[in-house]
Amino acid sequence: MALGVLTSLTMVLAAGAPASAADTWTTVGSDRADPLTESQGLASIYLPTGSANRYTGIGTIPAGVSAEGWNHVGDPDASAKGYYIEPYQEDSGTAKMFRVQAPDGTYSEYTHTLATGEALNNSFAAISPDGQWMVSGEYGTMTRLLVYPTPGENASTSPSANLPLAATINLDHAVRDVQGCDFSSATTLLCDSDDPDGTLFGITKPLLQIDLSASLSGQTVTGHVTSLRQLPLTSGCTGTFEVEGIDYDTRTGVLRTIVMSPSICILIDSKTWRLTKS
Repeated sequence: MALGVLTSLTMVLAAGAPASAADTWTTVGSDRADPLTESQGLASIYLPTGSANRYTGIGTIPAGVSAEGWNHVGDPDASAKGYYIEPYQEDSGTAKMFRVQAPDGTYSEYTHTLATGEALNNSFAAISPDGQWMVSGEYGTMTRLLVYPTPGENASTSPSANLPLAATINLDHAVRDVQGCDFSSATTLLCDSDDPDGTLFGITKPLLQIDLSASLSGQTVTGHVTSLRQLPLTSGCTGTFEVEGIDYDTRTGVLRTIVMSPSICILIDSKTWRLTKS
């Protein structure tokens, strides 16, 4: 009997320890998310001061970018120095692309040739607080996140050269279908997962926290994964929700995440949810 209790407890712990009271994220409001232009990702823009938040969706892909074959845009991010990055992928091939807007407003495309074993998916971009490193992710069940020098802001990068994979974040717990991550500190990522299964953490569609063993420096680090809560799943329709991008605004402490509603309600009551930490 004691062995059975111990085994059950081990399984619960393996599914992800519950967040402490300090890590409680409370839903405080929402805004409608347009399915064409706000359905993939979002980013707080720090410079120029007073800039509006930016969103991505199939309707925001420029015609020229789509003509090149990049037909899916993921969750973008922006740095404190004014660089804005959108991640792109195509249906097949051996590369992914990051479209960068510099502080002067000009755009450049940085292409990354897939490393051995790297998936084609390009779900999100998350820029480290110092602006030098960018985290991205693959879809499916994964035990790592990918780290690149930040295209444009890191002086080692160039649009005319391959953007290299610099390192990985090796996770101590598998994650599934991560759609977006954003830094809340130099060693903490907040991520949202579209996991429909629920076996990894005991809930579907979880908000995750990943605590890094060190600030990013181009070297591999480890990441401790904690499931914080299930993301809001509210709609006039029943069925399968789709969790999309995430954004943390360091100026306000507000976390925003996009959840697209099931069925026809995707057009009516999909939402960008706002959460705060208590």
